Formats: sequence, C-alpha cells, structure tokens
Amino acid sequence: MEGFFKHKYEAFPFEIFSFSHTLMIIVMFIGVLFIILGRTILKKHNQIVRISFFTILFLLEFLYHIWLYSGGVWDVSFALPLQLCSISLILCLIMLLTKSQVVFQIVYFMGISGALMAIITPELFLGYPHFRFFQFFITHILIIWTCIYYVIVHQYIPTTKGLVRSFFFLNGCAGIAYFLNKITRGNY
Repeated sequence: MEGFFKHKYEAFPFEIFSFSHTLMIIVMFIGVLFIILGRTILKKHNQIVRISFFTILFLLEFLYHIWLYSGGVWDVSFALPLQLCSISLILCLIMLLTKSQVVFQIVYFMGISGALMAIITPELFLGYPHFRFFQFFITHILIIWTCIYYVIVHQYIPTTKGLVRSFFFLNGCAGIAYFLNKITRGNY
C-alpha cells in the first residue's frame, strides 16, 4: 500500500468522527462487550490472551518509534514515553507479564480515562489507512481492553485506595515531566 509508512500528513489526513474514526470507537465498545460476554472462554485461554495483548502492544509501540526515527522526526521533546497513554501502555505491559494488583490499581484509573479520551478526541494527524492511524487506535483500545479484561476475567476490583495511588503516581509522573520538559524543551 503506497504511503502506509510515509510521513506525508496530507496523504491521509485524519478527520474526527469520520467513518473510520467512528468505526474504531465502535470496535472498542464491541471488544468490551466481548470481554464481558466471553469471559468464560477468555479465562480458559488466559495465557494466550495476555501474551497476544502484550505482543501487540509492545510491537506497535516499538514500530511507532522506528517509524518516527526512520522519518527523521524522533525527538526527545515529544517521543519519550512520558505521555499519559505511553505510561499507561508500559504499565499494561508490566501488568500483562506480572498480573500485579498494584499496577492494575494505578493503570485502571488513569489508563481507561486517558485512552478513552484519546480515542474519542484524538490528537492525530494521519488517518485511515496510514500505519499511525492503526497504531494509535489499536494501542489505545488495547489499554482499555487490558484494564477491562483484568476486571472481568481476573476479577480484580478497582478500589478507593487504588484511585488514591493512581492520583499520586500520576502527579509524580507530572513532576518528573515538568523537569524533563525544561531539559528537552518538550511538552510532556
């Protein structure tokens, strides 16, 4: 497919609430419904699901950085994994490997809210059928699905204590981002 990995933003401009954007929102909700209704099947295939989610998240994030670097646009001012969803993605990877309740409590609150906002109102310049369109939506959808998966299949329960931990973790990240913004001239 011509232009799938190109950095020409005018080739595939993103349009909010276009058919392709709306379809991604629908896919997200259908996936959540499938997790809820198919929890028994998913529980039987838990390891396959977790490995699949992990592999897809890891590969898409890795390919995203290769794409940025190969296009000559990777820069410390925006490409470090310090955005809310990048942090949530890393926490999801850790949770998928370790099944950590502590990580779940943090990523559940900040991951679902951040990824949901990103899906509904994306800051995205490349639309369907560009690599970045798929990378963006699949990773954000998988952050939500991973959190929901742990609630439905593993029966992890979000707690008030988890909300407080998430709040302090997020504010700690904001403090680190503040200092890194000064160093990198970024906007994390």
